[in-house]
Amino acid sequence: MDRRAIALLLLSMVFVIVIVASVFTFSAMGTNFTNILGLNPTATPLPTPTPTPTPVPPTPTPTPSPTPNPDTPPTVDAQAVYLMDMDSGRVLDNVNGAARLPMASTTKIMTALVAMQDSNLDQIVTVNQAAYNRVHVDGGSSAELVIGDRLTLRALLYGALIPSGADAAVAIADDVGGSVNGFVSRMNYLAVRLHLSNTHFTNVDGLTTAASGHYTSAADFTHLARYAMTYPLFAQIVQQQTYTIPPTLYHHAYSWQNTNTLLTAYPGMIGIKTGYTDEAGWCLVFAAVHNGHRLIGTVLHSSGSAQRDQDVAGLLDWAFAFEVRHGF
Repeated sequence: MDRRAIALLLLSMVFVIVIVASVFTFSAMGTNFTNILGLNPTATPLPTPTPTPTPVPPTPTPTPSPTPNPDTPPTVDAQAVYLMDMDSGRVLDNVNGAARLPMASTTKIMTALVAMQDSNLDQIVTVNQAAYNRVHVDGGSSAELVIGDRLTLRALLYGALIPSGADAAVAIADDVGGSVNGFVSRMNYLAVRLHLSNTHFTNVDGLTTAASGHYTSAADFTHLARYAMTYPLFAQIVQQQTYTIPPTLYHHAYSWQNTNTLLTAYPGMIGIKTGYTDEAGWCLVFAAVHNGHRLIGTVLHSSGSAQRDQDVAGLLDWAFAFEVRHGF
């Protein structure tokens, strides 16, 4: 009995070993176990699982900028703008055109116009102390006039409009009007005659203080300049880049450079007058010609001279193209 029991026990153990060996040999568990024990050197390693990619959000399509309307005037830095066709009077741009603003040395447009209307252009004017003081005491712009020099009224008009001489303007006013105040009264009278309802003068050169009551509008001064350009001498003076007067027994030599740099920088520019004070900012009354089209306008209170000139050039480019496009 003992031998039979032992034999059955051994047979049972062999049977269990065979079954277990089969499971380890032909199953993943067995493969992993033999790999761990290093008993299956040729076994193929299990593949590393591929990570699922994080989805990338789509790039938004940019909204296209609206196409600018070619009939809309360009935006400018100036507080007031007025632009018109010089021949037809058609208004092309008007931004705060009726606003009352100081106009600095563009004032001398009216000073010159009154002098041309009321006087003999060849009359002799003596440069006095008041003219000198207006520059050297009050800080006005200068034609560098010398006290005691005797020049024609015509020459002093060049001195007032080209280098923007406050000394020339005061010399003109004292001689033609009997006094500066008397001449200013004539300026205001002409403003009324021309229906410049937003214009008032207190001096002849535009050198003002905040409470001076010296003002115009961009619309008024454009209409004034349009009228002034009908005077051949005025139109001739304001388009001169330089002007020289040789010395004589009665006066020194003078050489003046126009303060309007657009006369050389913008093709077709024919005037008219610059201006600047702290109160008025940078101002320009301008006129230009291109392919038979004549434009005239005013910008008041720009933030700088370069910005002013850039804005005026842009306005003119736009307006000339506008007139051609619409067959004006």
